[in-house]
Amino acid sequence: MELEFLTPVKSVVLAHNELLPKQALGRIMRVHSEKNGIPDLEGVQLAIIGVNETRSDSVETKGELDLTSIRIEMYKLFLGNWHADIADLGDINSGETLEDTYFVLTSITAQLLRENIIPIVIGGSHDLTYAMYRAYDKMEQMVNLASVDSKFDFSASDELISSGVYMSKIIMEQPNNLFNYTVVGYQTYFNAQEEIDLMEKLFFDAYRLGEVTNDITIVEPVFRDADLVSVDMSSVKASELGYASNTYPNGFDGREICAIARYAGISDKVTGFGLFDCKDTKQSAQLTAQIIWYFLEGYNYRKKDYPFISSANYNKYIVPLDDIDICFYKSNISDRWWIEVPQIENLNNKFKRHTLLPCTHKEYKEASEGVVPERWWKAYKKMLV
Repeated sequence: MELEFLTPVKSVVLAHNELLPKQALGRIMRVHSEKNGIPDLEGVQLAIIGVNETRSDSVETKGELDLTSIRIEMYKLFLGNWHADIADLGDINSGETLEDTYFVLTSITAQLLRENIIPIVIGGSHDLTYAMYRAYDKMEQMVNLASVDSKFDFSASDELISSGVYMSKIIMEQPNNLFNYTVVGYQTYFNAQEEIDLMEKLFFDAYRLGEVTNDITIVEPVFRDADLVSVDMSSVKASELGYASNTYPNGFDGREICAIARYAGISDKVTGFGLFDCKDTKQSAQLTAQIIWYFLEGYNYRKKDYPFISSANYNKYIVPLDDIDICFYKSNISDRWWIEVPQIENLNNKFKRHTLLPCTHKEYKEASEGVVPERWWKAYKKMLV
């Protein structure tokens, strides 16, 4: 059984937990302890996993990642008006090789996905996203990956995987189940023009830091359409992380990164969430804990308004353009919008779930004025490739 690779939560964390009030998050979670072993997962909907792996980090890291401070800060947070059962399954220690760690993380993530449990992975280097992505191989579906990052993480050399270049391996390796890759918060000066051009060539999506911070609601549809969300904590500005190592002056602030985590949590489609490149300060541990809290809160407020079960749940709007009619759908439950990409003859079954895309009311209004939404064009072109 894959969960046997997990090590218990450290006793110092459990000792702190015993002193917390009964309303604290740590008091209601099912925790993997040395005394009681791996908890029963019957009814569990979300599971937290630490991964002590930093060997592929481009910046030298001394020793393994210590998740103790993150857990202490997370456990002390108070519950919202929540209904979900949450487990902390402990840690995956680094294997003899980096590939061993990938294998274990992939296996455990796949097991949780099969049991309809959302893994929340707190890890070292960002390349662990690759291991989580590979867990979807047997799901027989195309995967949408959303990454909150200042960089695109493509390789500029023959090296296909490290902390900052794992995306090249995802794109090139078979089986290739990646339908869409979206980067939220990229900073242009950290990315070569060739990388920006490659994103366009592959019909992927990218949102610059400035446009997201100017109106963070523009990325809500991105997370509503994602299967796997990966957050690089280096996308958060240094001042918000207590000026930890390997951080930058520009990035998201605490409020913005927590709002992004809530968008991911509230998405009915997201089945995996990862926080990587976690930092080594108390302030960073507190923010990481709060990001997880907001993801949990988002999950507990999922609307479950997609897929549409009956016509009473939505209104359909048809916008006639020059050569095509574009159909929009508005949920009567959440007031959120979707746009339909027309079915293509002999379409691969893996693509069928991508023919209805989350969008915004603004895109509907622009289509009504004759502008075809860019997300519609990109999805349509990807299905033709």
